[in-house]
Amino acid sequence: MATRWGICSAGKISHDFTVALKTLPPGDHQIVAVAARKLQDAQEFAKKHSIPQAYGSYEELARDPEIEVVYVGTIHPYHLPVGMLFMKAQKNVLCEKPMAMNLREVQELVASAKMNQVFLMEAVWTRFFPASLEIQRLLSRGEVGEVKMVKADFGVPLMHVPRAVEKELGGGALLDIGIYCLQFICMVYNGEKPEFIQATGVCLDTGVDEGMVVTLKFSRNRMAVFTCSVAVELPNDTVIVGTKGTIRVPEHMWCPTSLVVNGKEIQYPLPEPYLPLNFINSTGMRYEAEEVRQCLLKGLKESPRMSQADSLLLAEVMDEARRQVGVVYSQDCQ
Repeated sequence: MATRWGICSAGKISHDFTVALKTLPPGDHQIVAVAARKLQDAQEFAKKHSIPQAYGSYEELARDPEIEVVYVGTIHPYHLPVGMLFMKAQKNVLCEKPMAMNLREVQELVASAKMNQVFLMEAVWTRFFPASLEIQRLLSRGEVGEVKMVKADFGVPLMHVPRAVEKELGGGALLDIGIYCLQFICMVYNGEKPEFIQATGVCLDTGVDEGMVVTLKFSRNRMAVFTCSVAVELPNDTVIVGTKGTIRVPEHMWCPTSLVVNGKEIQYPLPEPYLPLNFINSTGMRYEAEEVRQCLLKGLKESPRMSQADSLLLAEVMDEARRQVGVVYSQDCQ
């Protein structure tokens, strides 16, 4: 039986997720309904993607008995209230990153998932790309020896995008794109909490971070550093340096389709979309969707590849980095 999806929000990321879902077998994944805050937006989205039902409120989507799991593609500040709405309605949830605005909110979502006995996963799509799975396999085999350093960069000019620069919309480089660098580092170090965090950054007049440089120290003298920016284009690559070699993602580190392992390149092509995409390599969201399906078929309430503990760690480290740089959201004061 197909996994029955509801799409929460009719924005750009939801468009791309829907396109990605439809690269998977229709017998495995079915989109039942879409909801937006305006019925017209939901209806237009439904027509474009041949979705049978459109709702003008998230509450209606939550009440739909046909929906098994909801993809939450709203802007960051809505992740907590919307995620809580669906989980209280006994819906499984795949929530766009960041899972919430801070650690306290992530803890609330995780607690709600456990109380309502539903599946909850942060949509860190990078974790599920074949290239990422290969990195984990290579590291587990000791292909590059002991990892001593991880370096990652992600910078894209987004100063013209309100949700990236306005505090009330959850803007800021770290929450929007720096999280990809951090999650990659945490993946390489198997979810270990860093012993030391040092962050420096530059803030916009809106009070959010334009850019950050974060250094992390782990046990056994292992380190990592990442840079993120919404003002400039960075190399957007990452490298893992071990005692016996290196693994490099040469471009698009947040959605990798190639690796260079000790100088040898490996390609992982993506399927073609049936409609134009808003973001590069977005058909790669198919992998996180399939992960949700496989977890649900196994009766799991979280993914072993992107666990709730992983999401809690990301939030904790980002909270500390923001504290050092001086980025404070209204959600931090509640």
